[in-house]
Amino acid sequence: MFVALEDKVFVSRQIAPGDVADAARAGIATIVNNRPDGEAAGQPSGAEIEAAARAAGLAYVHIPVAGGFSEAQVAAMAEALDAGSGPVLAFCASGTRSTYLWALARARAGADADGLIARARAAGYDLTALRPYLVR
Repeated sequence: MFVALEDKVFVSRQIAPGDVADAARAGIATIVNNRPDGEAAGQPSGAEIEAAARAAGLAYVHIPVAGGFSEAQVAAMAEALDAGSGPVLAFCASGTRSTYLWALARARAGADADGLIARARAAGYDLTALRPYLVR
């Protein structure tokens, strides 16, 4: 369910409050929610995921993304990834937005575009369309 992009960065499709315990057992320290509330019927609210994360002793960050990526979202993701509190799990509907945001944050810090694209491809995500934004 959790797909590795780096040693300590994982992405996932939508998680439920019950999945947070699995994340904690897997060593995740921070959960990053990249979905806006109410995006789809039946989607758990950010507050539900946050409550489960806090109950499991995990940090929780909400960086909702819809319709594009802002510099503020990229900066917030970079901060969440580099907080140093341990492995991070970012999720959205399919994991794609979270993967894009990870790549944009890492590119902002100087990571190589081809390396980011290769890591994402190995995890099952295609960043080809994002390439022009990954080159610094």
